[in-house]
Amino acid sequence: MEERRIDPLQIIGMVLIFVIFTWMMYTQSAEEIAQANTQQEQTTEAVAETKSQAPDVVVATPTEAVPTTSIAKETITLQNSALTLGISTKGGIMEQVLLNGEVNYQDTPLYLIDKDNNALNIAFTTATGQLLQTKFLMFSPTVTKGEKGEELRLRAAVDGNGYIEFVYTLPKEGYRFGFEVVAEGIENALDTSIPAAFTWSMNGFRHAKSAQYENRYTQLAYRHENDKYSTLSASGDDDDKEKNVEWISYRQHFFSSILIPKDPLEQVTLTSADMTDEEVEASAYLKGFATETTLPYQRNRFEANFDWYMGPTDYTILKNYDENLFESISFGWGIIGWINRSVFYPLFGFLTGLVPHGIAIILLTIIVRLVLSPVLYKSYVSQAKMRVLRPEITAINEKYKKDATKRQQETMKLYTKAGASPLAGCIPALLQMPVFFALFYFFPIAYELRGKSFLWADDLSSYDVIAELPFSIPFYGDHISLFPLLASVAIFFYTRMTTGQQMQPTQPGMPNMKFIMYLMPVMMLFFFNNYASGFSLYYVVSNLLMIAIMVVVKNVIIDQDKIHAQIEENKKKPKKQNRFQRKMAEMMEEAERQKKLRK
Repeated sequence: MEERRIDPLQIIGMVLIFVIFTWMMYTQSAEEIAQANTQQEQTTEAVAETKSQAPDVVVATPTEAVPTTSIAKETITLQNSALTLGISTKGGIMEQVLLNGEVNYQDTPLYLIDKDNNALNIAFTTATGQLLQTKFLMFSPTVTKGEKGEELRLRAAVDGNGYIEFVYTLPKEGYRFGFEVVAEGIENALDTSIPAAFTWSMNGFRHAKSAQYENRYTQLAYRHENDKYSTLSASGDDDDKEKNVEWISYRQHFFSSILIPKDPLEQVTLTSADMTDEEVEASAYLKGFATETTLPYQRNRFEANFDWYMGPTDYTILKNYDENLFESISFGWGIIGWINRSVFYPLFGFLTGLVPHGIAIILLTIIVRLVLSPVLYKSYVSQAKMRVLRPEITAINEKYKKDATKRQQETMKLYTKAGASPLAGCIPALLQMPVFFALFYFFPIAYELRGKSFLWADDLSSYDVIAELPFSIPFYGDHISLFPLLASVAIFFYTRMTTGQQMQPTQPGMPNMKFIMYLMPVMMLFFFNNYASGFSLYYVVSNLLMIAIMVVVKNVIIDQDKIHAQIEENKKKPKKQNRFQRKMAEMMEEAERQKKLRK
C-alpha cells in the first residue's frame, strides 16, 4: 500500500524541475556557493480471465417489464447519453462499457470494458459445503424503461423457489449507475453462516498514444477507514489488505472504473499488476486490478447494494459526488494537492471557458509569473548585492587561500556587515517550489486537455510530434517533440543570461558549473520528450517570461549604484548578529582553535 506515494519517475521529474529552476534563477557563481557553504513504488494471479466464448451482441428493446423466457447466452444493452452498457446473461457481468463520444489514440470508440477484460463473481457456500458461483449461472433478463432511465433485472433460479438476482439501474444521464445483488428463498440451499465471497477484476486497456506515459498514471486508488485515501503503487506490482473500504477506483489515467458500496466493505484484499510487455508501446493492457472481499447475509436474506462509476477521471464531475471520489485523482500531496484543487483547477476552468485551451495555458502561465514576480525581484536584488561584494570576496579568498576556516570567518563577517547573504537568493526559490510542483502534477491529470489541439500539437495531454525517428533512442523515444525542444532552448538562454557573466574558474572539489549549465537543458529535453505537451508549452512561455522580467528588473528597476551605496552604508552601522550567525561564528572559532592545537 502507499498513501500518497509518489511514482519514482515523478520524483525524478520533480527533482529535475527543482534543480533546473533553482540553478536558473538563484544560483550564485561556484565561488560564491563555496564561500556560503549552503548546498545538500502482485497479484498472486494477475486478473482471472473470463473463460466464456465471445457472444454476439443482442440489443434488448426496452419494454414495460416484459420478461425474457429464454436463458440462452446473450448480451443485453442499456444506453444513456453518456454510456452504452453490454451485460451478459451468463454470469450477469458487464461485457461492454462504451463511453459515448470518446475515442482512443487510434481514433476508435473508447471502451473501458470489452468482452474478456472484466470479471465479476459472487460465490455462495451451499448447505452441502460446495460453492455456488454466479459467473457460471445463466440469468433470465427483464428490461424496464421508465422516466428516470432503464432497469435490467437478471434472475437465476436456485433450489426450486429460490433465486439470485442482479439489478442494473442506468439513469438517463451520467456515468454513475446502480448495481444490486439479491438472493431470496435460499435458506435451505445456502449456508447463511458463511459470508458470500465477492471478487471483481479488470485489465486496464491502453487508451493513449504513449503507453509508458499513460501507465505512469494508471493506478488503483481507494478510500478506507478514518477518511484516509490510499493507492497501490503505479510502478510494478503491489497488493494490500484494508478494512472499512468506502470505494475502490481502477484508474486508467483519464478514465476510471469505480465501485462504490452502499456500506463500507469490512475486509478487502486489493492487488495491482503491471501487464505491459517488453515492448511497452505495443501493449494492449497496462495494469490488471483485482478486489476480493466478503458480503454478509442479513436475516437469512442476502442483499448487497453498489453504485458503479464508469467515466472520465474529471475533477469537475467527480467533485459533485458525496463520497469524495475526486480523491482518486493524483493531485499531489499536502499543499501541492490543495493548490491544484483550490487554485489551478478553478482558474484553468474559468480560462478555458473564455479561450482555447492552448491560449488558456499561456494565460495561466502569465498569471502565475505575475503573482510570483515580487519573489523573483527579491532574488535579483540578492544577486545584485553579491555582485557588488565580489571584489571584496575575491580579496578575502586571495588573502586566506591557504586557511579555509579563516576564509569562511572573514566572508561571513563581510556578509553580516553588508546586510547580504547568499541564502537570500535560495529562499525565494523554495517559496516557489510548491507552485511549480503543483503545475507538474496538474498538467498530466487535467482531463480538460485531452484531445485539445494547439498549433502543431494535436493533443495537449500527450506529447507533440514534428518528426518520427526510424529508431528509438533510450530515455528519449522514437520521435521528436518540438515543445520540449523549445523549452530546453529557452532554459539554456535564460541560464546564460543569469550566470554566464558570473562564471569563474571551477575550484577544486566543486562541480563544473559551466558543464551543468549545458547539461540541464539536455536533461529537460530527454525527460519531457514523452511528457504532456501542455506542460512543455507552459515551460516555454514561463522561461520566455522570466527572461523578459529579468531584463526589465535588472536594467530598469534595480539601480546597481544605489545598491552599492546602501551596502557601504550598512557597513558603517553596528550589526548585531542573530542566533544563527553567532552559532556559526562560534563553530568557526572552535574549528580554528582545534586546528591550532593540532599544530
